[in-house]
Amino acid sequence: MLNVHNLSVSFGGEFLFHDIAFRLNAGDRVGLIGKNGAGKSTLLRLLSKEQEGDTGSIAIEKGTQIGFLKQDIDFEQGRTVLEEAYQAFKEIKSLELELENINRQLAERTDYESEAYNQLMVDLTDLTHRYEIIGGYNYQGETEKILQGLGFKREDFTKVTDTFSGGWRMRIELAKLLLEDNDIVLLDEPTNHLDIESIIWLEQFLKNYTGAVVIVSHDRMFLDNITNRTIEISLGRIYDYNKPYSKYLQQRAEIREQQRSAQKNQEKQIQQTERLIEKFRAKASKAAMAQSLIKKLDRIDRIEVDEDDHSVMTVRFPVSVTPGKVVITLEDLSKSYGPKQVLHDIGLLVERGSKTAFVGQNGQGKTTLAKAIVGELEYEGMVKLGHNVQIGYFAQNQADYLDGDKTILDTMIEAANESNRSKVRDILGSFLFRGDDVEKYVKVLSGGERNRLALAKMLLQPFNVLIMDEPTNHLDIQSKNVLKQALQSFEGTLILVSHDRDFLQGLSNKVYEFKDGSIKEYLGDINFYLEERQAEDFRKIERQDLPEPKDKQASKKNGYELQKKLKSLKNKLGSAEKRIAELEREIGEIDHQLLMNYDATIAQEGFFDTYEGKKELLEELMGNWEELSHQIEALEG
Repeated sequence: MLNVHNLSVSFGGEFLFHDIAFRLNAGDRVGLIGKNGAGKSTLLRLLSKEQEGDTGSIAIEKGTQIGFLKQDIDFEQGRTVLEEAYQAFKEIKSLELELENINRQLAERTDYESEAYNQLMVDLTDLTHRYEIIGGYNYQGETEKILQGLGFKREDFTKVTDTFSGGWRMRIELAKLLLEDNDIVLLDEPTNHLDIESIIWLEQFLKNYTGAVVIVSHDRMFLDNITNRTIEISLGRIYDYNKPYSKYLQQRAEIREQQRSAQKNQEKQIQQTERLIEKFRAKASKAAMAQSLIKKLDRIDRIEVDEDDHSVMTVRFPVSVTPGKVVITLEDLSKSYGPKQVLHDIGLLVERGSKTAFVGQNGQGKTTLAKAIVGELEYEGMVKLGHNVQIGYFAQNQADYLDGDKTILDTMIEAANESNRSKVRDILGSFLFRGDDVEKYVKVLSGGERNRLALAKMLLQPFNVLIMDEPTNHLDIQSKNVLKQALQSFEGTLILVSHDRDFLQGLSNKVYEFKDGSIKEYLGDINFYLEERQAEDFRKIERQDLPEPKDKQASKKNGYELQKKLKSLKNKLGSAEKRIAELEREIGEIDHQLLMNYDATIAQEGFFDTYEGKKELLEELMGNWEELSHQIEALEG
């Protein structure tokens, strides 16, 4: 389908990748991986013919259609969700206009016997036949099916796209791409703005897709579930294996270990040969042998170990000033979008130095509450900031606020003040923007590079409370780890909104779960929250929280009520067991006192009433315990 031959691309005289070659075939589902700035998005633009390489070629079989989901989208204002999605059917929409024009002419004209009228009838038949062949009578149903799979409700279809956030507009663009009849689909970070239900749906769609798919993603689980091949870009080279991401990493590590071992053995042979050369060179009778060994040494193909790119950004979040003990207070906070109430009477108190995680499905109000705290939207209720509180806010779409027509350096200088303007280049260097890189325009940066720039820009403002909404979107694994270490060292107050369990581990001591307009507090870290929810990851929790189909709801009602009753009985049993153990201990202590000093013990006021009362209560509790045990056994049976 597509063949890449000796392709090279350079920026500022340095190669992004050099003489790379691979082939795409139908059924290939490729995970394209690598560090931020390695060239992943650039390679997708090259494959889609949006950009030309410096050298080499990309050969595409005749008739092959390529669809490309980019990180940047630009919609025409005023279209509804359905109207925008229908843009995927260019030929169908064009035929609809032609058919409408012909039908209008047939209705207006009266020259039924003329050749022109007859030609209109012929054109109508031909166009109608073509319209049917390319799916003109079922594209609307297919569009609605795809949109609903990506999380849109039927009432959203007639809403104007301008009213949706960037994440939801990205879903519309993804829907258009999936509706097109493409042979190759290129996806750049498709899961960044999807909730778990939509990710699961997309996984199933791509598994059944018969064409070739190339996916840039840092979502390890998504790559493992979808891909059957991995291509890594590292230090200008590519590594191509017919394995999904995790298995590729394992094999890559094994190959490197083999290379190191082979290189070590070869080095021993080379050193031994060099010693022989030196030994024979001193003797005239052995000079010919020395020359032979020298030639043999020159012909050796030196074994190289594949290099890794170990460059990482350096991040530190300093605290501006020490705030008061209570940094944020929320009372009766509510927020609605039209008829939909997202948050209802939320009360929350955030103390200095606390580390808090906001978790839950998309659309449950996590981002809304974060925006309310920083004053980015109107709400009902009260948000009060404590003494000396300075908030740093990293929005989910923070990179979208950057001006694409400015350079990296200009972006930072404009955000700086007199006290830190001289540090701009040092800050950029710590975020891996060095040398001529700072003169790049923002619009040519990858999603990960834009996120790094947004983080760097944020450091130019003072803060002691840090609110971050999905900060790991677009970041590669190394950058995620560096950001996590910086947040672990942050001495201020932290609020994190994230779906990434690995990232949240060790970053929070309190978790708020958002669901159905309210929040539930878990006084522990993310592992404690998952234990309480009896799940190993967010994906399982969000699957549990998805609404059941109506036919399943009825069938599971009895089972739900049974589990609810069982849980109640087991709680009562646990309380009875605890109280029984306490009473047995207390009675045992009294028996010991009687044994040690009988007269003094019985002389205590009310002794026998207390002693007998405890025994009677113990007997009663034992009876209750036995009855509860029988009930639980009966229900479980």
